[in-house]
Amino acid sequence: MGPDCIRLSKMVFTACHGVHPHEKVVPARFEVDAEVRKALDTKAINDDIENTLDYGAVYETVRAVMEGESRNLIETLAGAICEKVLGGGGCESVVVRVRKMNPPLPGAVECAEVELRRERDGDGISRSRK
Repeated sequence: MGPDCIRLSKMVFTACHGVHPHEKVVPARFEVDAEVRKALDTKAINDDIENTLDYGAVYETVRAVMEGESRNLIETLAGAICEKVLGGGGCESVVVRVRKMNPPLPGAVECAEVELRRERDGDGISRSRK
């Protein structure tokens, strides 16, 4: 069995990301999911926060990326979130989903979504091999 998982689901942000000029000035709604994996020992189960993941810190990392610099692609947003969450240490891998709600397409589409998986290797961050 793999590492344990802490999930933050459907975090909602309003931000100006996209390729088209109007997307840079008209805020859109985004949803983000983050699944962070770490082996949790019995101390975490016994209420010791030092031995688990601080999901408040994960949320703040996601928020900083989503509300920060405008990006063209949701792939870039997801990649930046993965890199910063893994770079913060304390976890083995992360799965990030970024959804742009009501994307500017010629028909009715609830969202455009990208999912990236990244894991820590011995020297840094790499793509998941799974």
